[in-house]
Formats: sequence, structure tokens, C-alpha cells
Amino acid sequence: MSIFSRNIPTKLLRTLIIDDEPHIRETMQGLLKKFCPQVKVVGEAGSVADGEREIRQKRPDLLLLDIKMGDGTGFDLLNRFENIDFKIIFVTAYEKYAIQAFGFSAVDYLLKPVNPEKLTEAVERAAGTIQSNFNTQLKALKQNIQAPEHAGKKIILKTLENIYLLDVQEIIHCASDGNYTVFQTTAGENLVVSRSIREYDDLLADSGFLRVHRSHLVNLKHLRRLTKAEGGTVVMSNGLEVPVSTRGRERLLELLDEIAGK
Repeated sequence: MSIFSRNIPTKLLRTLIIDDEPHIRETMQGLLKKFCPQVKVVGEAGSVADGEREIRQKRPDLLLLDIKMGDGTGFDLLNRFENIDFKIIFVTAYEKYAIQAFGFSAVDYLLKPVNPEKLTEAVERAAGTIQSNFNTQLKALKQNIQAPEHAGKKIILKTLENIYLLDVQEIIHCASDGNYTVFQTTAGENLVVSRSIREYDDLLADSGFLRVHRSHLVNLKHLRRLTKAEGGTVVMSNGLEVPVSTRGRERLLELLDEIAGK
């Protein structure tokens, strides 16, 4: 749906805005009114305590939730609910590393200042998703945000049948299959996820993964051997042979020389 579309659906998303900055709440109200006809704002709050009260009273379908507030965090607020039966879009001004945590956890977020098109896309995703297994995603998000930058990360992978919570280092190899990515894990699984390998290249680049071929992304911790011949292959810990492009081979050799020189 275009951000200029005004087709109003029959069921509106009852939405709460929770942010400790009044001007942010006002801006969000204006953007939702202008660009998101499927949303009905039913309330707002500027703190964890007020947010809890509003949620219990208004029973929203969707929460636009700030991470840091004066009396706690968005996580503190969510911890007050045993059953999260509403959808959530986090709104944050976090730096790059924390933003990566959202990508790993497959949790939707918006950066401040909020971009109208990004807001519209996030609301449309929320409207089209079924609320399920969010607690698993939230658990991964908390762990990833609280963990030191170079500590092991958790990643959420959504297949057609299941949602998997994995340590990133359990992933050996990722292969492109059109708009899908196939993950091979240390448990011998092949998990097919409906996101492109380019997205995972960006997400996993700081976690020891390298794009050795336009269709292949490998975890360097699971690399066992590189054939030196032009247009060669790498052999992974599970015995898989992965083709390497000329550019991928150059990048890999540079990395291996850096490691050897340390």
C-alpha cells in the first residue's frame, strides 16, 4: 500500500503511543493520521507506569513503544504482562550495534526521527501478521541488546512451519534461493527463510560471516579449507564445498593474511 493510499480497512488497529517525549508523541499522532488510515490512536503515555495503565484499560491491538523512558524501559513495561496479546513496533534512537539486535531478533522498529514511509511499512507489516511466538523474539532481543558487542548473539529464523532461536555461531552457511535464504546449521538442519541473502549479508557481516560468492555466505569460524586454484571452493566444518568467486577469494585471502599476521 502506498503512503498516499486512503483506503480505510473495515477493522482499525487500536493503537497506543508510549514515549516520554511529548513532541515525539505529537509527531507520531500526526504521521499516523496522515499516512496510516488503518490506525485508530486510542491513547498515549509518557512513562512505564502510565503505559501499563493505558494498556490494561484500552487493550490495544498495536503498541508504538519507546525503549528508554524516565522511569524505566520498554522492556520493564512489557515484563508487567504475562501474556502479550498486542503487536509492538519499537521506536528508538539507539546506535548501530543496538539496532543490529532488532534485526537479529526479527522485531520491528523505527528510528527517531521517524520516517513516514518506514512508519507506514511497519504498520502494514503489523496489520498483516498473526500474533504468535512474540515472547521468543522478545527474549532474543533482550539478550542481544544486553550482551557485550562481541559476545555471542541470538538470531530468530522464521520458516513456513516454525520459528527458530539460534546462536549465530550455530549457522555454518547461508545460500541464496531467489528471494529465500537457506541456512545450514551445526544440528544438520536446512532452514528456509523468506528473506534475501543480501539482508543477512548486512546483518551478519560483523559476526564473522563473509560473502564468498553472490549466492553464498559462510561463517568463517566453520571454514576448514580454501583451495588456492582460481575459481576454487571453501570446505566447511560439515564437509560442504562452497564455490568462491574471484572477488570473494580475494577478500578471503586478505582476511586470512590479516589473521595470520596477528
